[in-house]
Amino acid sequence: MRPDMLKAGSTIGIIGGGQLGRMLAMAAARLSFRTIILEPQADCPAAQTANRQIVAAYDDKAALAELVEACDVITYEFENVSIEAVQELAEKIGVYPPPAALEISQDRFTEKQFLNESGIATAPWRLVDDADMLASALAALGGQGILKTRRFGYDGKGQVRLTPENSSGADKINAALKDIGHAPAILEGLMGFEREISVIAARGRNGEVALFDIAENVHKNGILDTSTVPANISAETAAAAQLAAEKLLHALDYVGVLGLEFFVMPDGTLITNEFAPRVHNSGHWTEAANPVSQFDQHIRAVAGLPLGDTTRHSDCRMVNLIGDDVLQVEAILAEPHAMLHLYGKAEARAGRKMGHVTYISPKKG
Repeated sequence: MRPDMLKAGSTIGIIGGGQLGRMLAMAAARLSFRTIILEPQADCPAAQTANRQIVAAYDDKAALAELVEACDVITYEFENVSIEAVQELAEKIGVYPPPAALEISQDRFTEKQFLNESGIATAPWRLVDDADMLASALAALGGQGILKTRRFGYDGKGQVRLTPENSSGADKINAALKDIGHAPAILEGLMGFEREISVIAARGRNGEVALFDIAENVHKNGILDTSTVPANISAETAAAAQLAAEKLLHALDYVGVLGLEFFVMPDGTLITNEFAPRVHNSGHWTEAANPVSQFDQHIRAVAGLPLGDTTRHSDCRMVNLIGDDVLQVEAILAEPHAMLHLYGKAEARAGRKMGHVTYISPKKG
């Protein structure tokens, strides 16, 4: 055993108590690790599967000190955690993924810059701080684009689609900025893409890399609806996506699992959308179609263990259960070859992820 590997019975701290933390805690338990969740909401989804919860804000200094004292390593399940808090933690204990990756991903401006500087193509984009900058950005990008807040946007939030019809004139430009709360933003060029795909990729502490097969994703109302594997793309496109993911892992000196999203253009070339420095919704299918899931892989990576085999044994389609979709549970349980995972959330609300179901079928390719 390498000296940096965690021993059975070690404790992993997880900042964030949502469904991703829940599934990470389950994966940790399978490897005989204990988990402590830091989350302000009591009885959160992750607390239901972890050994303990510290009920406090993510940047609460006393709670963070308690987490350091009780844990052997710390990770996080979402990217909107305080970067200052994570940087302070990293001075005292191993924190994975590394704080630099978190900081880059929290701001779409720094994210796009880093991707481009790493030789990874993105849609054309422009920085937007005010109405004049938005007008100039629209002129540069053909009068249309997607206005996105630089920070804190997810599941379609903090975004406005602009076309010549709704963006011409000072009033419409100001209305668009009002829609995002006049927050610092970027304007991203609209791409005539054919489909959306993602790569779930992992890198260990020793630089070892493991890549899962490509998922083809469909979004509804800005929220992931389905992920289908294998994706309907050429072998060349798949290889290019995985190469970009591996390049990003090394450029970030990454440890853990990340999700990298792409637009596939009609000619098969790729435009990178964004990356998430954590386990990713479009990788939930791995728990049903792979011997080692993305959650197992993340725990292995942060614990310093060898990464697992990513060879897929089945084709599959993962479907998110959003809001009242959770009322279909009885019917889903009656379906053959369906793996249901509910997140332990008490209240179903519009746009809220309540669970997912993965349908597996014999592997064809």
